[in-house]
Amino acid sequence: MPVQVQNALSTNRWRLARWSALVPKIAALEPQLQQLSEGQLRKRSLSLRYRARSGEPLARLLVEGYALVREAARRTVDMRHFDVQMLGGIAMFHRSIVEMQTGEGKTLAATLPMYLNALAGRGCQLATVNDYLAQRDAKWMEPIYEALGLTVGVIESQMPRPQRRKAYACDITYGTAKEFGFDFLRDRLLLRRIAEGQTDLLGGMLDGGGVGGGGSNEKPVQGEPYFALVDEADNILIDEARTPLIISALPTEEQRIEAECYRWTASVIDEFTEDVEYEYDHEKKTAELTREGRQKARTLPKPEAMDRVGMVNIYQYVERAIMVNREYFLDRQYVVRDGEVVIVDEFTGRLAEGRKWREGIHQAVEAMAGVEVTVATGQAARITIQDFFLRYERLAGMTGTAMGSARELRKIYRCCVLPIPTNRPAIRQRLDSRVFGAADAKWAAVAEEICRMHEEGRPVLVGTRSIDKSEHLSKLLTDNGIEHQVLNANHVEAEADVVARAGLRGKVTVSTNMAGRGTDIKLGEDITELGGLHVICTEMHDAGRIDRQLIGRCGRQGDPGTFRQYLALDDDLLLGGLGPNKSRKYKELGEDSAEKFDKLHRVFRKAQCKVERRHFRQRKAMMYFEKERKKMQRQMGQDPYLDSPS
Repeated sequence: MPVQVQNALSTNRWRLARWSALVPKIAALEPQLQQLSEGQLRKRSLSLRYRARSGEPLARLLVEGYALVREAARRTVDMRHFDVQMLGGIAMFHRSIVEMQTGEGKTLAATLPMYLNALAGRGCQLATVNDYLAQRDAKWMEPIYEALGLTVGVIESQMPRPQRRKAYACDITYGTAKEFGFDFLRDRLLLRRIAEGQTDLLGGMLDGGGVGGGGSNEKPVQGEPYFALVDEADNILIDEARTPLIISALPTEEQRIEAECYRWTASVIDEFTEDVEYEYDHEKKTAELTREGRQKARTLPKPEAMDRVGMVNIYQYVERAIMVNREYFLDRQYVVRDGEVVIVDEFTGRLAEGRKWREGIHQAVEAMAGVEVTVATGQAARITIQDFFLRYERLAGMTGTAMGSARELRKIYRCCVLPIPTNRPAIRQRLDSRVFGAADAKWAAVAEEICRMHEEGRPVLVGTRSIDKSEHLSKLLTDNGIEHQVLNANHVEAEADVVARAGLRGKVTVSTNMAGRGTDIKLGEDITELGGLHVICTEMHDAGRIDRQLIGRCGRQGDPGTFRQYLALDDDLLLGGLGPNKSRKYKELGEDSAEKFDKLHRVFRKAQCKVERRHFRQRKAMMYFEKERKKMQRQMGQDPYLDSPS
């Protein structure tokens, strides 16, 4: 074991031992707090708030504050924090990202550091992965905060600015990291316009006091960043960190001509042949036209609007279109909804409303999908996830899968990662992985195992990587007469209801990554005797954390459960991780034989590790680029969030 890893483990054990000593002190206050009336409990909380705002360090208020939250939770939502949840709450107060297994109650544990930091009166934000979870968790936990004299707000997509300002003015605000980030950028743009005299500042001052006054929109909605707690921290702080948040500027005439270029390249892409007109780099996912390819690009007939476009730019349009045609697929990376291309988040399985791919990729996908091409505009403002959360004075996080990314989280966000023990021992059982030569054989075997489990009455959760794979398996199950539910980005409105019943006898649920994030599957009364929930992983994801999230759906809180991994030698992961030559050899091996290749499951983990390292390098490169960009802009006297370096 490397020395660095040993030192980190030793430090973690020391921290946990030190913070565990506070748990009995918190428990010792329970008897006296249980004797208090609701009014007295609230008064006790307001007393703590007065002490915090008078300058007393929050660390001194931790024991009493956490005891108050535990008692308020017991009274209002009929849940009492376990000791391990208390330990997680203490760790989060001390700038830690805690790894708590699925079903261990992260939502309830979050109330502890949120309450304590909110006592300072400087605003606290809890960032999660989507509007549904933000609204659900805020509504669920609000009675606890209200019993202690604190207010709760929720930020949602499409919410008007006056309502946003009101939500941020609350002691605690729930929302998505994306909405928090965009509100910061919009405030930054507004403050610049005010400074440059481009808003009706006098009108805003006159109307601001009136109800519904138009001038009330011309004020920032956020206050200064103080404390942020990031739910599903690995997803937000790592997976989403590769895509900066960008507010677009108004398009120019030249940029409008681009739409014609995208449509033309989408229409001629089939004219170009790999290894003849272009060469493709499978690791970097880039295409490069050969001499023959450039000749073809010059001679193909073009619309009149493209006469003003240089040939070098046309080559780039063609190369981008080739890459998009090979890497972006309907019902995998995107869906078409109401005539628009909507990204499917590969890590959560949910629709990423409002997001667009950068560097012309989104426009190329729109042209390929046959919808209206939106012009690629310039940037009015931008910020990366790393920069946004590093602005906070205090930062913490929680997730079910963080230890594998501990080094990156510690280096970038200056947060230690701590594994919190489970409340009850996990008795989840791993069944032998099965590897098949081709995808068809794999899906047939998956359907067969589902049928077998269904006959026993056990509930089954099947995880797929993409929408099209979930629909394909759904068709197989229908053909076999198995009643089932599908949970993917095309059925998001039914998510809560589907998940609530996924643990009942005989239930079969086919899902993308959606059921692996923020949802809780409770077992029916007689399911424990049958062996609990059975999870089938039909593919490995680019990040091992996503696989562990899915596996964590079974065996929660000491319940029994089993899981099995299914793989095929023609899976896309081998191509992405091992490259075209090695992946082709494995694919040909599978085609030449009908036998199973169970011993080759380690090859998939090797490919997954390579993809994870490549993504890490991309995040590292982007962080370096952003650092240098901000440095250059500050030297030029520019705002690093609003100005693009010339």
